[in-house]
This record gives sequence, structure tokens and C-alpha cells, in this order.
Amino acid sequence: MKETNNIEFIKKYFDDAKYILDNISKENISKVIDILSDARKKRKKVFICGNGGSASTATHFAADLFKLARIKAISLNENVPLATAIINDEGWSELYIHQLKLLYEEGDVLIAISVHGGSGTDKAGLWSQNLVKAIDYVNKNKGTTIGFSGFDGGAFKDITNVCVVVPFNSTPQVESFHIVLEHLITFRLHEGTRV
Repeated sequence: MKETNNIEFIKKYFDDAKYILDNISKENISKVIDILSDARKKRKKVFICGNGGSASTATHFAADLFKLARIKAISLNENVPLATAIINDEGWSELYIHQLKLLYEEGDVLIAISVHGGSGTDKAGLWSQNLVKAIDYVNKNKGTTIGFSGFDGGAFKDITNVCVVVPFNSTPQVESFHIVLEHLITFRLHEGTRV
């Protein structure tokens, strides 16, 4: 690899990031902040889940909301023994809904994170259907659903109350911006705890 090629790659990556910053919906980000602020006031729980890289974002988001924003946030993909037991006995599609059936209470919030927003397929079939099932469950049980997706928004943009779509067709950019969003949202909520 030549340094000049590296510089070109870096410049393009940053140019793509600037495009995302200019085109992402600030209004939907603001709506998410308001929903989470309301959940905190009402002492509701916020469940967060994702698959793959989005699972690590979900865990990071839950930790930050709990520690910095004083929100009762729970990552549904954090407990590996529980997750593997549910997958083994109930199947992958039941991973999140199985936990919600025991933990969820009316008025709680679910945040689902997926690069493709529950659309697209691979060797295992449709992507992120465990997240789609969890969203459907919370919607049907008087909760609020938030999606974080990318590309064209996928199914999330139609089935969540609010969906923040990273408007770009690149998994690295979408996953990177989901982390940017979780920090932006958490630290805005953190400001509210200091007034």
C-alpha cells in the first residue's frame, strides 16, 4: 500500500462522513432525545438490541444511558449464557422477544439497531428478523419504538415510531455513525441531568 493511496482513501472516507452529517435527519435525532427524556421522567425502561457490530453499539448505548443519563437502560444482547440458551431452545428469531415478554412493561421504550434496518437477506435468510419481532411486540403492547438504521432505512423506517437513518450505503459508515448518534444523544440527555 502506498501512502498516497492511503491519503486518497482517508479523504474519501471523511468526505462520505461529511455527506452523512449534512443529510441525516436532525429532526428525528431530536425526537429520539425527547422520547428518552420522557422515559426518564416517567421512570420507564429502555431496552436496546442489535446483532453483530450493532450488538456492541447496543451494549455501549445502554451503559452510557444508564451511567450518564440516569435512564433504566438494558441491553438485551449482553447476557451471553442467556442468549445462547434462548437461541438453542427457542431459535434465533425469539432472542429479543423472549426477554421482552418477561421484562417489558407498558410504556417502556425499545431501541433496535441494524445497518439494513431489518431488510435484506444472506445465507441465513432475512436479516435482523429478531429485531423486527421485538419492535412488533413493543408496538402491540403500548410502547415506543426507535430504530437506528442505514442505507434506505429498511423495514425500520416503516415500523418504528421514530427511525434515524444514516443515509449512506456503507456498513462501516453506518456502524460508525450509530456510535456517533448514541454519544450525541446520551451527552445531550446528560446535560439535562445537570440543570
